[in-house]
Amino acid sequence: MYFVAAIAVGGLVGALAHLLMPGKRPEGVLMTIMVAIAGAVSATVLGAMMGWHSEGLTTAGIVAPILGSVIFLLFLMAYRTIAVRTTV
Repeated sequence: MYFVAAIAVGGLVGALAHLLMPGKRPEGVLMTIMVAIAGAVSATVLGAMMGWHSEGLTTAGIVAPILGSVIFLLFLMAYRTIAVRTTV
């Protein structure tokens, strides 16, 4: 159940992030959504392994996928910024 919710939250966060990011982005909508899903699933798995949240609807179970998605999207933005600067 965690994975389905994490995928849904990651997809939603990725779509919203792509809409809210200013300027033209070199990655497409699908790439942004996939990175956000990867972040949400990673944070959910890590949170479950560390014992931060348990079965059922908890605050940590909701916040972890959102934070994981945002962190992965920030890494993507940083990577793109560094990659563009080194190729010029």
